[in-house]
Amino acid sequence: MTATPNNDELVDAGAREGYERLEQAYILEYLRSQGLTLDQVCAMPADQAKAIMRAASLYASTQMSVVEARAHLVEELHGGPRAL
Repeated sequence: MTATPNNDELVDAGAREGYERLEQAYILEYLRSQGLTLDQVCAMPADQAKAIMRAASLYASTQMSVVEARAHLVEELHGGPRAL
């Protein structure tokens, strides 16, 4: 018997998917800022590709922190998190 996900699980899955897509977009943004594509990075020697992807990941994490901080600020300004 397969369990049917409840609304909270669907919201969590949707939020997680959105978070992952945004993180990927920031990684691609970083690569573009360096004049690179993901395919070019994949074709590089492993050490070089790893260094570039580490920098891209750091950039994405920093940008995601900014997004989260802004979201918390908006929640505070509007009296707390929205009820679903």
